[in-house]
Amino acid sequence: MQKPYTNRILYKRVFQEAWSFRWHLVVLLLLSLLSTPFTLLTPLPLTIIVDTVLGARPLPGFLQAILPASLQRSNEAILFFAIFLSIAVVVLGKLRGLVTSVLQTYVGEKLVLNFRGRLFNHAQRLSLAYHDAKGTYETNYRVQHDAPALQWIAIDGVIPFITSAVTLIGMVYVTALIHLQLALIAIAISPLLYWLSRLYGQRLRKQWRGAKKLESAAFSVVQEVLTAVRVVKAFGQEEREQARFIRQARESLRAKIRLTFVEGGLGVFVALTTAVGTAAVLYFGVRLVQNGELSLGNLLLVLGYLSQLYKPLESMSKRVASLQGSLAGAERAFALLDEPPDVIEKQHGTPLHRAGGAVTFDNVSFGYDATSQILHNISFQLSPGTRLGIAGTTGAGKTTLVSLLTRFYDPTDGRILLDGVDLREYKLRDLRSQFAIVLQEPMLFSTSIAENISYARSDASYNDIIAAAQAANAHDFIMKMPQGYDTKVGERGMRLSGGERQRISLARAFLKDAPILILDEPTSSVDVKTEAAIMEAMERLMHGRTTLMIAHRLSTLEHCDARLVLEHGRVVKMTTAEEAGEQRCRESRGASAVRSFLPPL
Repeated sequence: MQKPYTNRILYKRVFQEAWSFRWHLVVLLLLSLLSTPFTLLTPLPLTIIVDTVLGARPLPGFLQAILPASLQRSNEAILFFAIFLSIAVVVLGKLRGLVTSVLQTYVGEKLVLNFRGRLFNHAQRLSLAYHDAKGTYETNYRVQHDAPALQWIAIDGVIPFITSAVTLIGMVYVTALIHLQLALIAIAISPLLYWLSRLYGQRLRKQWRGAKKLESAAFSVVQEVLTAVRVVKAFGQEEREQARFIRQARESLRAKIRLTFVEGGLGVFVALTTAVGTAAVLYFGVRLVQNGELSLGNLLLVLGYLSQLYKPLESMSKRVASLQGSLAGAERAFALLDEPPDVIEKQHGTPLHRAGGAVTFDNVSFGYDATSQILHNISFQLSPGTRLGIAGTTGAGKTTLVSLLTRFYDPTDGRILLDGVDLREYKLRDLRSQFAIVLQEPMLFSTSIAENISYARSDASYNDIIAAAQAANAHDFIMKMPQGYDTKVGERGMRLSGGERQRISLARAFLKDAPILILDEPTSSVDVKTEAAIMEAMERLMHGRTTLMIAHRLSTLEHCDARLVLEHGRVVKMTTAEEAGEQRCRESRGASAVRSFLPPL
């Protein structure tokens, strides 16, 4: 059970992730803070024109200190200075914005890329049980759509929030210098805005969590249907799947609309609060002008600053609300990152270069949880080079058995030994390099045939790839392809037949040249002729290797030295190499007797 993610924990972890970009963020913050003086200077040209050019008041004190006396004596010069100042403020402000945008894009994208890389790397290391339970699209959504929350929080959230706070302080200070009473009236609404932000923030976080979950569920339908599009088309269920997607998407739509109402409600209350503040300042300001306590130019300056003062207040209030979506995304991303792997590698595991191939299952049991036990007290031994055939009905636990050998899962009880050492003692990468696996449904990537074969060994030469394909009886059909070994196989290899995909999978196993071979019903979905070609290649592949072959058809296991029969997760029969040989002889004599009994054709 993961601990709850409070705002403090989330912000702390976000800045831990962003620590390597700390100097970039400091520069971004400084550039953002530069907006404050530009904001303060924006209404100044109008005040100069009203009070000094059109009126009789002197220039503000700081301008008198920096401008030459000759310019201050000429109204026309002061007018041109005011016009130049207004243009300069706009241009320099835009240049600051351009530099800020470029740096924001660079830092934000790099930050998200690094975080996505961490999430993806961790997701690959999570157990198959986790992915079976959660579904691949849930993980995909968190990597793709929740990871950018770091950028939104660190760059688009916190930095503008700090800038708004500094701008607010500057505006209050300058307004107070002009007239303290008006500054106090203007800032009096800030406690109410803070309370509104807190109230709406808690409500929005909860709704964002639900909205993201619903959106992820809607897109998972798309992935599931496109993955099984042949089945959908074969049964003519396009409209049914369309309706299922629309149903999920409508739930997500309703959640987003509710969110918009809540965010809009906050915007209305914030606007109403600032409008009341502006009205109060305007009322008291007019009274002060009428009483001669404040000039019209200063009132215009205060009102100009007031609009700028309320902008950071509004921004801070709304940003607290908008950040809730980002915090909900960060929460989901960190939850994935904090998910512990079921298969844990020892910190100083035993290295393994090439195994001899002796395998021992010692009273092994396994279950995904306490209520679903899959295997019960499995025990057997294989000497190096032994070919073990594993038979049993569907659901007997055959695939789970070999998955334990490769440490896709760990036994809940008992132990598995390789060359006399518990699998959990080895380095995980070294251990899995000892296995070559050929599955019932071969998985190919949407790259070329050569790249799919070399997936077993990235440093393989072109001649190595060809030799592996020849050994797998795949070379001839590959050379008939439009681009030979450079032919793209399509998504999951669907441009090839089942037998062709299986032979490329066998070529991959030949190229890996691992000491232990796992064959999970490799001929169950091919015709008899193709099966013969695959079995011929597998006979070469099994030579000199410890092999575990799963098959429904006992005829597929005739080349095995020993056989193991599973039922309901238990060993019901184990035939040794000698017994298997005797059984093959009896089967051969029986077949000869049948042939001699039959009349000639």
